[in-house]
Amino acid sequence: MSPPQDAIVACKSVSHTYKGNTGRLRASETDVQALKDINLSVYPGEFVCITGASGSGKSTLLHLLAGLDTPTEGEIRLASVDLSECSGKERVRIRRDEIGIVFQQFHLLPALSARANVALPLVEQGISKRRRRERATSLLEQVGLGDRLTHQPAELSGGEQQRVAIARALVTEPSLVIADEPTGELDTETGADVLRLIQEIPDENRAVITASHDETVASAADRRIQLRDGQVVE
Repeated sequence: MSPPQDAIVACKSVSHTYKGNTGRLRASETDVQALKDINLSVYPGEFVCITGASGSGKSTLLHLLAGLDTPTEGEIRLASVDLSECSGKERVRIRRDEIGIVFQQFHLLPALSARANVALPLVEQGISKRRRRERATSLLEQVGLGDRLTHQPAELSGGEQQRVAIARALVTEPSLVIADEPTGELDTETGADVLRLIQEIPDENRAVITASHDETVASAADRRIQLRDGQVVE
């Protein structure tokens, strides 16, 4: 029997507290504990969906997994590196090289073409202009936008913009793709098309973690992690 694969990302006893504006109150009275003792591992090939009501901790957990913040307690390891122990500069490098993020509201730069938006993360990696164009063109073709390479975001539908965002998330060949409500701004049919693209992302070297209120997205995932009041309940 072959040994089990290492997790792409793993949380061990992770808790996160937001410090309140104390005023006349003690800090402990205004602090908000968003996550409590989270333990989870996500492996190559997995599509995992985090579910839960608003305020359950989904966005906080995604931010921690993406290295955008560090836990108050516990550790998060991405590709065997403890993000909690990394400097801010090192976390930026890890996000750039190892993590692709798909936002609910696309976050495309309006003055750039679809191809330039997709290629942008490669600029910071020092990739040549020719290679950036080739890589961005190939990915846009893979998501069905080979005829929209030079279109700006305002010239694209919501579904097309989200496809550009997915291509951008994949351009650095990350090991982890994080998608925050990826179908939240889309109609049912367009959302289903985007969901199919997301389902195709996981492979032997890559996993996808999404947070969603959409039951269709949750049902399509390989595994569901439900949060309630900052804790895993399922």
